[in-house]
Amino acid sequence: MPVCVRLRLAPVARFSAGLGGALALLLGTPTLPATAQLWSHAAAKPAATKPVPPLARAPEPPADPPAVRTKLFQAAALANMFKDSEALGVYQEVLKINSQHYLALWQAAVLSVKIGARYSDETRKSAYFDAARQYADRALALRPEAGESNYAVALALFSQATLYKAGARLEAFRDLRSHVYLATEHRPDLAEAWQLRGRWQYRVAHYNLLERLYSKLVLGGVPDGGDSREAMDDLEKALALAPQSLPLYYDLARMYKYQGRRRRAIATLEAAQKIPPITSEDLVILRSCSKLLPPLLRADARRQRQRARVGKKVKPPVEALPVNTSSPTLRVAIPLDTANKKP
Repeated sequence: MPVCVRLRLAPVARFSAGLGGALALLLGTPTLPATAQLWSHAAAKPAATKPVPPLARAPEPPADPPAVRTKLFQAAALANMFKDSEALGVYQEVLKINSQHYLALWQAAVLSVKIGARYSDETRKSAYFDAARQYADRALALRPEAGESNYAVALALFSQATLYKAGARLEAFRDLRSHVYLATEHRPDLAEAWQLRGRWQYRVAHYNLLERLYSKLVLGGVPDGGDSREAMDDLEKALALAPQSLPLYYDLARMYKYQGRRRRAIATLEAAQKIPPITSEDLVILRSCSKLLPPLLRADARRQRQRARVGKKVKPPVEALPVNTSSPTLRVAIPLDTANKKP
C-alpha cells in the first residue's frame, strides 16, 4: 500500500528581481527517500503575489485663475522695467490670494534682496533680507529640490551673512553649501545661481587662519567646495549665460586680479566698458571697473618692458573679451561681504 508523504515547506523568502517578480525559495527542506520524492512540479502552486502598484506621481499644481495670471504678467513687466518695489508689491498681492504660490514666493525673495541691497542703513537692509529669507523658506518647503527655491534661500543667506558677526557669518556660509549646489544642479541655465556659487566658493577658499580654526572647532569643519579655480569657472559659466551683466564682469575681473591672471582681468574689464549701463547700480559698477583697469594696464606695461630687457618676447596688447549683445542681462545684484572685500 503506497505511503503518502506530506512535504512540509519552510517559510517562503521573497525578494525583488529585475523583472519585479517575487520568487519563492524552499529553505531547510530535509533529505527524503526516493519514494517520497514523487512531488509533481506541476502540482506545486506558486506563491500568490500582489500586483505592484504603479509609482505615484506628484499631483500637478492647479492652474492659476485669470486674476492671478494677470498679476504675474504685471509683476514680470514691472521687474523688466526695473521697478522692483512695484513688482514686489504685485507678488505680495498674489500671495494674499494664494499664500503657497511658488513663483510668487521665490521671486519675492529675490526682489527683497535687490531692494535691501540698495540701502546703506543696516536696519533697513536687515528687514528686507529677513523678509527675503521668509519668502525663500516658504518656497523651499513647497519644492525642497527645486533650483529656484534653493537659489532664493542661498541668496537670502548670503545677503544676511554680510550683516552678521564673524561666527554667525561662518555658520551661514556653512549652511549655504547645499543650496548653491542644488540651485546649479536643477537650474543650470540660471546665471544668478552660478554667480552665487562662484562667490561662495571663492569666499570659502580664502578663509583666514582664525576662520578655519573656528570652522573646525565649532562648526564641524571648513565646508567642502571652496576652490578659487572652480569659482572662476562658475563665474565664466554665468557670464556665458548673461554676457550683459556688469556685476559678473566686475566679480570675475577681481578674481582674476587676486589670482595673478592680470591680462585676463584686463580683457574682462575692457569688455565691461562696451556694455551700456541701464540702472544706477550698473553705473556704479562700471565706474568701479574703470578704476580697477588703469593700475592693471600699468602693471602689464611694466611687465612687458621687463620681458624686453631680458630678451623675452613681448606679448601683444590685451584684447577685450567679445560681448554678446543679444543675450539677457543678469538682474540680481548680490551684496558684497563687507568683512572681506574680495568677491
